[in-house]
Amino acid sequence: MKLLIIGGTGGTGKELVKQGLDENHDITVLARNPEKVKIEHPNLKVVKGDVLDIDSLDHAIKGQEAVLSALGHKRFFIKTSILSEGTENIITVMKKNKVRRFICVTSLGINDSKFKMGLYYTLFVIPVIVLFYFLDKSKQEKLIMQSELDWTIIRPGQLYNGKKREKYKHGLKVGHYIITKIISRADVAHFMLKQLYDRTYLHKTPGIIY
Repeated sequence: MKLLIIGGTGGTGKELVKQGLDENHDITVLARNPEKVKIEHPNLKVVKGDVLDIDSLDHAIKGQEAVLSALGHKRFFIKTSILSEGTENIITVMKKNKVRRFICVTSLGINDSKFKMGLYYTLFVIPVIVLFYFLDKSKQEKLIMQSELDWTIIRPGQLYNGKKREKYKHGLKVGHYIITKIISRADVAHFMLKQLYDRTYLHKTPGIIY
């Protein structure tokens, strides 16, 4: 399948690229700094661009069959609406190019999964450290939900750089009100790629944890 990966130089994005190539997909990565993509592969194309630059995004999306977004927070303190503005551009350009399948990673603790990141996140991390980031994630999710795309929003627990186990819990009710549950970026990528062929979570927001 021809896939555009956004956020391909971040932790989850790198796993999407690696695993996607292992599964014989044709991968295009949109990157502001293409030199950060260290993988070389005949099925990999790197396009210089930015989700805030709609022309470069349009160029990257042409001819794709699906878009996977692992857009992260590295630029968030420079521009606090990067997630929502970037996602709005993605939706616009996907509709223009008639690309329907959109799989996006956000986080547990957003919208109707509020409090599902455990007490530490609910009482401290979210309101004190990442409040505006999570508010933008919330806006990002709502834009996706209001779109006409074939979307799935993946909500992981606390991310870490562990190995791919391919054994994890997923669903609309996962998470915990007290304990912060974790999940490796590798397994989040594995789950995202599975959604390309599984419509169980079409127009839904599954969480994923161990």
